[in-house]
Amino acid sequence: MPIVTSAPTRIDLAGGTIDIWPLYLFHPGAQTLNAAISLRAKARIDVRDDTRIVIRSQDTGVAVEADDWRELRDRKELRLLSLLAHFFEARGITLTTSSESPAGAGIAGSSALSVAVCAALADWRRIHYEPEALLQVAMNVESQAINVPTGLQDYRPALYGGIAALELEVDGVRRVALDVDAAALEQRIVLCYTGEPRNSGTNNWEITKKHIDGDRHIFDCFERIRDTAATMRDALARGDWDAVGRSIAAEWNNRKQLAPGVTTPVIEGLIARATAVGATAAKVCGAGGGGCLFCYGPPAKRDAIRAALEAGGARVLDYHIERHGLTRE
Repeated sequence: MPIVTSAPTRIDLAGGTIDIWPLYLFHPGAQTLNAAISLRAKARIDVRDDTRIVIRSQDTGVAVEADDWRELRDRKELRLLSLLAHFFEARGITLTTSSESPAGAGIAGSSALSVAVCAALADWRRIHYEPEALLQVAMNVESQAINVPTGLQDYRPALYGGIAALELEVDGVRRVALDVDAAALEQRIVLCYTGEPRNSGTNNWEITKKHIDGDRHIFDCFERIRDTAATMRDALARGDWDAVGRSIAAEWNNRKQLAPGVTTPVIEGLIARATAVGATAAKVCGAGGGGCLFCYGPPAKRDAIRAALEAGGARVLDYHIERHGLTRE
C-alpha cells in the first residue's frame, strides 16, 4: 500500500518575519497570527522492487534518481526533497509530490511540502515523531535547502491547521489556537496570485542581517509589527472586523518599510484596483516581492474585489480556512 500524506499552506495575518530566530528575542511579546488554508501539499511513497530512490515533482516535471541515498546530499535538482530523502536514508522507494499552491506564492508551500514529505518518510521508516520533533526536522532540512534561516510560523499551520497565534518567548515557542469565526474571516479575504514568484530566503536574510547589525529603522519596524499583531489578535477575539482591517493595513504599511523590494508596481496596482471597488486593506503573503496577495473588505464587496483583481491580471485562488493540519490517508 502506498503512503500518502498532505499538509495545508497558510495565510499569514500579522507578525511575519519576526518569527525568525533570534529576531523575536529582541522584541518581548512577539507573536505571529496565521490561518491554515485548503491549498495543500501532498506526498506519496510507493515501494519499489529494487533499491533505487526515485523522486518526482508533479508540479515541475523534474525527477531525480539515485542508486544510494548518500548520493542525494549534493543534488541541486529538487534540493529540498533530495535532502529529506537523504536524512531518512531512503531506499527502494518512489517519492512523488504535488502542491496546490503556485510556485513562489508566499503561502508556505515549501514548508507544507516539507512537513508532508517528512511525515511520509517517517511512516515509511516506521519512526514515530511527536509533532514538534517532526516540525524541527522539516524546518532544519528546509533551512539547509535554501541556505538561510527559516521562520518558525509556517510549519505549525501545516501540522495543526486552524487559526492560531504563535507566541515567541525566551523560554519557548507556543502555538495558541484562536477562537475565531473562520467563515466570517473567509468572507472578508480574497486571495490571489500576482503572477510574480518571490524568494523569501533572500528578502528575509537581508532584513535579518540589517536587524542584527543594529539598523534602528528595521528595529523600529519590528516593534510596530509586534504591536500590530497584538492589536489584531484582540480584534479577532472580539470579532471586530473593521479593527481587523485596520490592523491588516497597518501590518502592510510596516512591512513595506522593511526593504524596497517588499512591494512592486504590480502589487501596488492590484491593491489600487481592489481598493477602488471596496477593499479596506491588503497585504502580500510571506516576505513580499511577489507571490500571493490578499485583499480584505466587507463580504458584500467580495465579488467586486475578485473581479477587480482578475481584471488586473491576477489569478484568484479559491480556498477555505482549513481546520485539519497534517493528514495521512
